Amino acid sequence: MTPYTILTTALVSLSTNKLRAGLTLLGIVIGVAAFITLMAIGRGSQQSITERIESLGSNLLFVTPPFSIDGSSGLTLEDAAALVDPVFTPTVVDVSPEISTFAQMVYGRTNTSAQVIGVTPSYESVRLTPVASGQFIAQHHLDNRTTVTVLGSELARELFGFRDPVGQSMRMNGRRFTVIGVLEPRGGTGIGQQDFQALVPITTAYYRLSAQRTTQGGITVQSITVQVVDEESMDAATRQIDTVLRLRHRITGQSDFTIVNQQDLIETVEETTETFVIFLGAIAGISLLVGGIGIMNIMLVSVTERTREIGIRKAVGAKRRDILFQFVAEATILSIGGGGVGVLLGLVLSTVLDGVTLGNQSFVTVTSGDIPVLAMIVSAGIGLFFGIYPAMRAASLHPIEALRYE
Repeated sequence: MTPYTILTTALVSLSTNKLRAGLTLLGIVIGVAAFITLMAIGRGSQQSITERIESLGSNLLFVTPPFSIDGSSGLTLEDAAALVDPVFTPTVVDVSPEISTFAQMVYGRTNTSAQVIGVTPSYESVRLTPVASGQFIAQHHLDNRTTVTVLGSELARELFGFRDPVGQSMRMNGRRFTVIGVLEPRGGTGIGQQDFQALVPITTAYYRLSAQRTTQGGITVQSITVQVVDEESMDAATRQIDTVLRLRHRITGQSDFTIVNQQDLIETVEETTETFVIFLGAIAGISLLVGGIGIMNIMLVSVTERTREIGIRKAVGAKRRDILFQFVAEATILSIGGGGVGVLLGLVLSTVLDGVTLGNQSFVTVTSGDIPVLAMIVSAGIGLFFGIYPAMRAASLHPIEALRYE
């Protein structure tokens, strides 16, 4: 039999039971569409996180203390100030110490929970967070521990709607704060995202919202972001920062802080999110596996129903390989056909979901050419794998026994 004859025979056989073939096809369609959609969401999340880190700048170092159960830190505000020294740290341009906590925020009848970041005036330039309206936190706000705040764009919209927040008063953990500015949108929504944060003076955050004092009485910070003069000076800046902090902390052994390069942070995030993407792909792959089992089930039923047909075809001269190829062709047509429709459906769903907000989370999808190709290869492989056994069973039938089958 020629390939054309095998193909047309397979199509005729499938068309005799359209409903059964359609339901079998549907299993592959759902599996492929789920695979493409979930992979697109996973890669979109990976790209979104990486872009947010890169948007901070390419010349940043992050100094953090080791994890502590009681939340205490070995870094202080004085440590941050000591890192801006033209003699000991000539490669450091500026630093931004930070304290992070969560607070309940109330304005009128609106009540929400959001992350609060205690910062200094340098945060605006170091972390590239300009204000869209109003002003940023100034030094006199730190000196006086003023209860003022600069809101992220999404948080301002959540609390104040279409009103201008600047100059308005709100409550943060029961304390009255005055809004002095609103940040420009950075992208991303939801609790913990940059646009859903409130910035307050670091002294206000420490003494009025989440006080954690050291034994020396200094202001402890959870992290220090260091802006380096350029990318080429990152290694030199790391050595200088390490030397200054070890001298201040009087350390001779292992350091009580960690210095992370921004590129190292991006690589770590990419490795973590890649695991997440693979996990999503594996979940979608289960749907494809179920669809493949459905193909095997239908093909076994088809072999049983067409036993006499197989016997007649063998009796008139059909060879074993002709029967084998026919049933493999039927299984492959089901898988490839379902795969093609599933690819189209998956691409449509990925496009539709891009930018859609569910609750406080906005979906970002990224689809590259390798995802549909991989989905088609997997679906075709599943058709071949799960179609071979029924085909071999059909090809191995003895013509006389097949003709006697009732």
